Amino acid sequence: MEENTKIEIKDVSKIFGKNPKKVLKLLDEGLSKAEILERTGHNVGLYKLNFEIKSGEIFVIMGLSGSGKSTLLRCINRLIEPTTGEILIDDDDVIKMKPENLRELRRNKLGMVFQNFGLLPHRSVIDNVAYGLEVRGIEKEQRYEKALEAIENVGLKGHENSDISELSGGMQQRVGLARALATDPDILLMDEAFSALDPLIRSEMQDELLALQDRMQKTIVFVSHDLDEALKLGDRILLMNEGKAVQIGTAEEILTNPADDYVAKFVAGVDRSKVLLAEAVMKRPDPVISINSSLKVAVQLMKKHGISSIYVVDRNKILKGFVTIDKAIDGIKESKKIEDVMGEDVHKTAPDTPLNELIPIIESHSPLAVVDEKDKLIGVVVRGSVLGALAMED
Repeated sequence: MEENTKIEIKDVSKIFGKNPKKVLKLLDEGLSKAEILERTGHNVGLYKLNFEIKSGEIFVIMGLSGSGKSTLLRCINRLIEPTTGEILIDDDDVIKMKPENLRELRRNKLGMVFQNFGLLPHRSVIDNVAYGLEVRGIEKEQRYEKALEAIENVGLKGHENSDISELSGGMQQRVGLARALATDPDILLMDEAFSALDPLIRSEMQDELLALQDRMQKTIVFVSHDLDEALKLGDRILLMNEGKAVQIGTAEEILTNPADDYVAKFVAGVDRSKVLLAEAVMKRPDPVISINSSLKVAVQLMKKHGISSIYVVDRNKILKGFVTIDKAIDGIKESKKIEDVMGEDVHKTAPDTPLNELIPIIESHSPLAVVDEKDKLIGVVVRGSVLGALAMED
């Protein structure tokens, strides 16, 4: 297992039925899930899955109903027993764990958030959130302290003594999330956690989860059947079909390079401008000129490359401004330096800016400089590259 790997799925299959080993042989021979069901009465849940989940990432498992996504999630914490394979969490095989070790894993390392909330209706918010700590045997004062912290983290401060019945669906889902966070698990397993919510509340919960992840850096395995949700949340996405892994990649990779026709149809119609980022369409920032160079060199570079302006950087590639060819020529006549004629009102963007935010800017300002958090110039975006990326949608 690599250093940054939190969960490793190795050759995992799950066949529901009395003779799963026989069915695995039929799958190896190429029979489909439907053919297996018709011929043997067995249902294929998962078939030979192999992938890794990195520490601190949101890994989204998605697919249509019956694709195996929820089965896979439940295999990770062994609510469902896999037929074959290994599931390693921090190098420990969950499948081989004794009952006491499995209980310890679920109590201390795994948090679970369900679609139907799974709350205890006769308990207050704080007692629901503190439930996992109570099971651990944590004293009341200490578990309430941790529960209050989790309640505040999900934006429910002031509701800790409310009855569950007094809360809206969105607030109840926040309680479920707080309960999972209260035990401070390394890993959050979220099974269609927001799918029962109204669209607006669902979007708010997605934003809340992303904000929490920025602060807490958990490893999150999130099951969804909603492509927009997967594209919004996932650092990487596993797309499943009939129990198999069809493609694993970032949202950009899946959109721009679908593995097969199934994936291509799945992502058809997605608004690419909301998913593709500046870094996906930026070009190398060549040529550039050092602020310590001469205006004559700047003019030579612009003429050689057929451009009318050039970016100015320091020795560390930090963007300082730009020089136009007219300003450079005039500056040479007056024996000026680059910094004397340099414009500093450069239009810049970050590499993770979605294209839909760039389109209004690029219409009037092209090229657009792409800089990192230290203002280092890492690329340029031109109008043609943006339009070209969006035109691929057809």
